Amino acid sequence: MSLLQSTRLVLAPPHRAGFPFLAGGLAVMLLGLLLWEPLAWLGALFVLFCLYFFRDPERVAPARAGVFLAPADGRVVVLDQAPPPAELDLGNQPRWRIGIFLSVLDVHINRIPAAGTITRIAYRHGRFFDASLDKASEENERNAMAIRLPGGAVIAVVQIAGLIARRIVCEVAEGDAVTAGARFGLIRFGSRTDLYLPEGVEPLVAIGQRMVGGETVVAEPGRPGPAA
Repeated sequence: MSLLQSTRLVLAPPHRAGFPFLAGGLAVMLLGLLLWEPLAWLGALFVLFCLYFFRDPERVAPARAGVFLAPADGRVVVLDQAPPPAELDLGNQPRWRIGIFLSVLDVHINRIPAAGTITRIAYRHGRFFDASLDKASEENERNAMAIRLPGGAVIAVVQIAGLIARRIVCEVAEGDAVTAGARFGLIRFGSRTDLYLPEGVEPLVAIGQRMVGGETVVAEPGRPGPAA
């Protein structure tokens, strides 16, 4: 990544979900200027953190039909076969799952992996284990979404709360038509996003690989991956 690209990433405008936090930080700054200068510095640091955490850079989806894109920035920490979350009613047949861990330093905007129609969204309360752990998929608080593709196949995307994440934001609804790479929500502050591929589709990524949400191709029908 070039210096210009890195600068644009850091200075990207914040997502609207961060506006209340930015307003709170600015209020603390103003109060500190009136009452106690160290408080103003704390407020300024909080504002800078929120500007960085909630940054929402533009992304360009590859012009390739049929591919599946990373639903989040971060690092691949899970690559296995498992049934989709039971609350989506997609059956018990195992399919490839790609789990992406988002550290507090990653862009936290979630993106649609492939164009289609959202057929189900199901929220489930749970625990708040470290999102990089295997058991986070089953035990942590999560928001699961099923997307039916034009050919009839269905994928699942799951937003999973992490150790310090306490708020999952999903900005789409059942019945919405969505496009590949489009924003659909975020999780604060540190989390994980799992993608369940259609049956028979293999991942093209590896454990430890870095993802760019809405841009990195993680799978392509008919193309076997290294995890096969």
